[in-house]
Amino acid sequence: METNLSKMIPLASISSEKSKPVCIFGTGDFGRSLGCKMLQCGYSVVFGSRNPQASSLLPKGAEVLSHRDAAQKASIIILAIHRDHYEFLTGLTDVLEGKVLVDVSNNLKINQYPESNAEFLAKLIPKAEVVKAFNTVSAWALQSGTLDASRQVFVCGNDHKSKQMVVDIVRALGLTPLDQGTLLTSKEVENYPLQLFPMWRLPVYICTGLTIFIFIYCLITEVIHSYVVDREDNSFLIAISIPNRVFPIVSLILLALVYLPGIIASTVQLYRGTKYSRFPDWLDQWMLCRKQLGLVALAYAFLHVLYTLVIPIRYYVKWWASNYVISQIKSNHTYPFDTSYAWRGESYLALGILGFFFYLLLGITSLPSVSNMVNWREFRFVQSKLGYLTLILCTAHTLIYGGERFIYNTYFYKWYLPPAFVLSLIVPCIVLVLKFIFIMPCLDRTITRIRQGWERNSRYPKQSDKENGKPAV
Repeated sequence: METNLSKMIPLASISSEKSKPVCIFGTGDFGRSLGCKMLQCGYSVVFGSRNPQASSLLPKGAEVLSHRDAAQKASIIILAIHRDHYEFLTGLTDVLEGKVLVDVSNNLKINQYPESNAEFLAKLIPKAEVVKAFNTVSAWALQSGTLDASRQVFVCGNDHKSKQMVVDIVRALGLTPLDQGTLLTSKEVENYPLQLFPMWRLPVYICTGLTIFIFIYCLITEVIHSYVVDREDNSFLIAISIPNRVFPIVSLILLALVYLPGIIASTVQLYRGTKYSRFPDWLDQWMLCRKQLGLVALAYAFLHVLYTLVIPIRYYVKWWASNYVISQIKSNHTYPFDTSYAWRGESYLALGILGFFFYLLLGITSLPSVSNMVNWREFRFVQSKLGYLTLILCTAHTLIYGGERFIYNTYFYKWYLPPAFVLSLIVPCIVLVLKFIFIMPCLDRTITRIRQGWERNSRYPKQSDKENGKPAV
């Protein structure tokens, strides 16, 4: 990889706008990759190194000088070095005065220092303009032509002109600059690459907890109960049957949990009579991770579909089907065709297929490439209206699957525990009942007014009160 970088040559001619050199302090992987990319885009690059004569791996076309000599030739200096090595810059204060210093460093852990690296650099070299950028892009992304990695580059700085100079470089490299404001946001920018799926933690915790609970519940009712009571070894159900119960149950509960916080938020707003009041932190976190909850639910629904498709080829199912036929032959008795049972089976499958179709539609529209192509009303229609339709179809799918087993058939109640699918209906049914209540005109009208800015205890009069000549409350 290093040899290839040293042999790369510029692909674009140097224009007058890019003729002024850009200096890069640091000849490591990132510094070399960034320099090579800038050379290919037509920039003139000069590297500042502690040992200019020993830097033999740099891309062809770049100049290598000492730190002081390199800084004197450029107005923009990119610091591709760690914070621990910033101290040598104090010896270059006179040369760095008025220069634009681009800090690309990251730390080893979140909030490692009291202030960000960029703020520390600004205090270290107060007469230079510090801009934070390029810390969200890796050396590999620059080498691969940004085709297989994130193209976003967060940029922040106190001086608008200096920041714009860096933004122009970012765009010239084929990347997408995102202005994050002043250096006050630099700590968040530095923490961003160190975060490990921050919005996925709560959904993963919820999903893991539900999966373990439902799995143990099914294990008790379908394997342990059979062994203790009837001395039957049904442990083979752990491979296919129990997971094929766990996945749809957890998926349906997660889908309901996507829409439950919206109902709770409406309840809070109705109780307070205003939207100008913060929700509890736990509700805020819950509402922010609804997309991730929905995607995890979709993944579980997809697994349910795959597990269902293999049912006909299972040994247990083949044995049960053949044994069912043989038992009729031996008893010389044929069970008549049950139309009602057929209707229930067909409806159960049809609702499942439709529910999974809308499930996929919700997942597709949540992709940024798709959601960016629709307006807010269209996006809200799909995610809200069709989302509730999906919840209704999947809940009906489970209800019809259960049939009379909910109440009348006590065979399915092992140790007085209801079948596992009954547990999956608790949260969805609560959500659907509450949603039905909230769409009643008397409540829906009030919630809409609150979200438009109306307050119950506002000191300003309502429009109807003004017309009737009533004083303000």
